[in-house]
Amino acid sequence: MFQLPGHRIERASADVRVGEGFLGVRESRLRVGYADGTASDEFPYSIIDRTRLDAVVIAPHFVGPNGVRYVCLRSALRPPVALRSTAPGEEGAADRGPFERSSTGELWELPAGLVEVEERSPEGVRNCAQRELLEEMGYAVPPEALRPLGKPMFPAPGMIAERQFFFEVTVDPATRRTPTEDGSALERSARLVEVPLEDALAACRTGVIEDSKTELG
Repeated sequence: MFQLPGHRIERASADVRVGEGFLGVRESRLRVGYADGTASDEFPYSIIDRTRLDAVVIAPHFVGPNGVRYVCLRSALRPPVALRSTAPGEEGAADRGPFERSSTGELWELPAGLVEVEERSPEGVRNCAQRELLEEMGYAVPPEALRPLGKPMFPAPGMIAERQFFFEVTVDPATRRTPTEDGSALERSARLVEVPLEDALAACRTGVIEDSKTELG
């Protein structure tokens, strides 16, 4: 049922990376080699390139004294969302579509973070999730307490080859410390909330939660 056609992507020439920093763009010349032995013409394709490609997403949760399951969320400040409706070089550009609204770039999200190059192993990814949970939510747990939540997924395969690894973990609200954070301006003074799981799911349905990795988690 799920047998793929067997097509493949082929490089027609060497990639050129634009940008020397943490994030860049690989400009490629590609062709498609089809399963029947034919090939497409060459075409250009731009791929977002990042030194730390993969990420972890953690769903911390607990059952309260009332028997209700809660999930822990964190506010996140995202510049691309804040600047989405402003065209380059313009201030207050016109609305770009029917779903646009005024935004400061703040989203409710599950804690998440990037996997370091030396963490590219099953144990390393779990250790990354342990670190990010402490950094963003203030919970210190042993690595084995973090359980895989489904299989890793590609969130935006048309733009970047990032894989997201999902974990879930039972936490004790009484043990939460002050999050260590990463020292960046974007993480400072985030708001942490513990909401009933049913309310979080309702927030996904109504658009209060707009972050796709959080809804998926």
